Amino acid sequence: MTNPRWVHRPEGSNWGDFGPDDEKGRMNLLTPEVVLKGVAEVKEGLSFCLSMPLDMPGGNSVNPKRHPPVLHPTKQDGADYYNFVWDRHSRPGSTDVSADDLVVLHTQYSTQWDSLAHFGQLFDADGDGVPEPLYYNGWKAGVDVPDPHANGGDGRPVVKTPRLGIEKMAESCVQGRGVMIDLHGHYGNERVNVNYAMLRDVMDKDGVEVEEGDMVLIHTGWDDMILSMNGEPDAKKLHSSCAVLDGWDDAMIQWITDSGLTILVSDNMAVENTDYPGHPEDDNCRLPIHRHCLFKIGVHLGEIWYLAELKRALKERGRSRFLLTAPPLRLPGSVGSPATPIATI
Repeated sequence: MTNPRWVHRPEGSNWGDFGPDDEKGRMNLLTPEVVLKGVAEVKEGLSFCLSMPLDMPGGNSVNPKRHPPVLHPTKQDGADYYNFVWDRHSRPGSTDVSADDLVVLHTQYSTQWDSLAHFGQLFDADGDGVPEPLYYNGWKAGVDVPDPHANGGDGRPVVKTPRLGIEKMAESCVQGRGVMIDLHGHYGNERVNVNYAMLRDVMDKDGVEVEEGDMVLIHTGWDDMILSMNGEPDAKKLHSSCAVLDGWDDAMIQWITDSGLTILVSDNMAVENTDYPGHPEDDNCRLPIHRHCLFKIGVHLGEIWYLAELKRALKERGRSRFLLTAPPLRLPGSVGSPATPIATI
């Protein structure tokens, strides 16, 4: 299979399978039939917010490059438009009082989505013998995903990608059947690399099945641990606690492909381990599940979700499936987005 942007695709990828210019990846599997499967899981009409407070985990020790949101009042006539009494400013005699604000927001600080432009690889797609930086479906870094300074006419960086932006995910609506896998229920707060055999064992014991089109959520206990720290996270403890998926397990990677899952979510920072022991000497990728999902097969990753309350409700009912509604912000050109997902059972 060839494409105007590439003559061969990475091993194990699905580049081109959804069309030569596809930007949605496995969101394409969220068909009306799949959405109806999710709707059929609603039995009681109970809804659960799956977002952490967006100022959590607190500080920037957990991820130094990302900072909590900062709120500011907007301005009108030089005054803060916050507790703004109209009678004192623009409209004498008015009884109106208003407040309006703006936010400086790191899009992937707390509960978040990764877009398909969040993580790419160096890969020789055009066959000239020189690896070049690429993203899903061969979209080129610096061209299709422009460099920040390319659009800044006044010298300021402008971050806005015309390809693979998070708005493509938002347009897919991200609604369908969610499936919960409860690693915390089996491993507690132990830091353990979960390979496919271990994952399959948990799923078998809990009666969990994943079918094509399902959205998979993995509970590790990180969410409750973050909240217990009250905005003052112990980064060392967090990064040495709770289960993480083992991306260097070939069977795990193959399961992600074969299962047909559309998204992969966890309550931790990266879904997978960020400090793998026994890293293969011949492979310099730091995050192999990110590579496989975002770069190769177009599976969006969700991180730092709040899953504990939903997990408990499902467990009480002997269930693992639910309706999930989880679109990102429809923010054109962004490579990530906060999320306020909702589960309904």
